[in-house]
Amino acid sequence: MSYTGPDFDPPQRPPSSRLRSNKGYPRRPRRGPLTVALAALVPGALLGWVVYEAVGDGGSGGSGRTASPASPASASASASRTAAAPSSPLAPSAPSPRPTSPGDGGKRRTTPPTAGTGSGPLRGKVVVIDPGHNPGNFHHTAEINRKVNIGTNWKECDTTGTSTNGGYTEARFTLDVAHRLRTLLEEQGATVKFTHDGNSPAWGPCVDERARIGDDAHADAAVSIHADGSVEGNRGFHVILPGAVHSGAADTRPIVDPSRDLGARIAGNFLRDTGEPPSNYLGKGTGLVTRTDLGGLNLSTVPKVFIECGNMRDSKDATLLTSGAWRQKAAQGIADGIVGFLRAS
Repeated sequence: MSYTGPDFDPPQRPPSSRLRSNKGYPRRPRRGPLTVALAALVPGALLGWVVYEAVGDGGSGGSGRTASPASPASASASASRTAAAPSSPLAPSAPSPRPTSPGDGGKRRTTPPTAGTGSGPLRGKVVVIDPGHNPGNFHHTAEINRKVNIGTNWKECDTTGTSTNGGYTEARFTLDVAHRLRTLLEEQGATVKFTHDGNSPAWGPCVDERARIGDDAHADAAVSIHADGSVEGNRGFHVILPGAVHSGAADTRPIVDPSRDLGARIAGNFLRDTGEPPSNYLGKGTGLVTRTDLGGLNLSTVPKVFIECGNMRDSKDATLLTSGAWRQKAAQGIADGIVGFLRAS
């Protein structure tokens, strides 16, 4: 994922060349591996969450991310979910039924079925899936460099994203996971809409339009899928939550609390289903990070989160991200979190 803008350097070579991650995160020195067993991560995450709530997100590294206090509007928006919220940031929801096939074969659907036509527990629920970036962005660098208003300031329309050292691009990864996720959610009866499907449109869409697609669909939940581009040794997943923003066209206050609930459920289920640990370089072990500089979150009027499924520049994470079997687990973890959130709402 890449949204910082000023240091964006569009690649002039094929995706296999080394790309700048441009994630908006600082390049941190390599840290050691997690020193606790995976089974101890959940209680550790709870302690990290308590610290996070008390002092704000310490993983910003001076990049401008801030943890904003809850407002009366956001508290009201989430009141109906309080009783059903997970007791821990990494507490998984009950898993949804597993599919008999790993995906839908990459079928493209630019127009989703009418909401409520499916059968299952999520009948009538609308989910918007936003596959981060677009494979066509590499050929439309002038278009994606155009600035758009994200409420707090102006940012590039979109970026190319990152890649593994072997050339597997983030855009390919996000589309694959998105297709798998769509299949899982539709089996539960949900109506699923994509912000794009590879070559439709041929590039982008811009970050403001991605948010608007979820808003116009009156989505019950929206998730943007990404993979990070940090340095070797920095590994693990993290879910990005919207901070409280009220500036220009942006007003996230009504969605802060329900988005936090959605993000916590996704984080807990992603950990359980994939075995991927929470990030060891952001989020203090909680797997949760709050940001106020992302247009896709700032301009959303529906509960929405981003998930960075792993670090493409770390060799251990890259092995997982390039595995079709693991991507199916990633889709399942995200799906289980969404299902838990929608059933509780």
